[in-house]
Amino acid sequence: MVRDRLSDDAWEQIADVFPPPAAVGRKRKDPRDVVDGILYVLRTGCPWRDLHEEFGPWQSVYHHFNKWASDGTLDEALGRLVAAHVEVGEIDEDLWCVDGTHVRAARCAAGGGKKGTPKSQLSMR
Repeated sequence: MVRDRLSDDAWEQIADVFPPPAAVGRKRKDPRDVVDGILYVLRTGCPWRDLHEEFGPWQSVYHHFNKWASDGTLDEALGRLVAAHVEVGEIDEDLWCVDGTHVRAARCAAGGGKKGTPKSQLSMR
């Protein structure tokens, strides 16, 4: 799954955005693995529960995603990565966007209908 991971150059640009580990308590998961897990879920559209074990427990990755999204950490990381690509001319600063047309819906989003009286019985009355 090397192709699904951040490159070393990209990680070096954003590594200091993420908070250092606490001095006490359990040893936390490497933030690079957590970021790779977040990007994997966002890239593939899979449910959090289907996240590969190599990224760590899905609950931990989801917790960090919520925390970092709400406190602006992910916005800062995205800003740094975009700025680096703008500097070298790979993307245009005014025209970049995230395309969501190819994000696959989760299996649970299929909408299996509501429980209760089937429609066929309603039409018979």
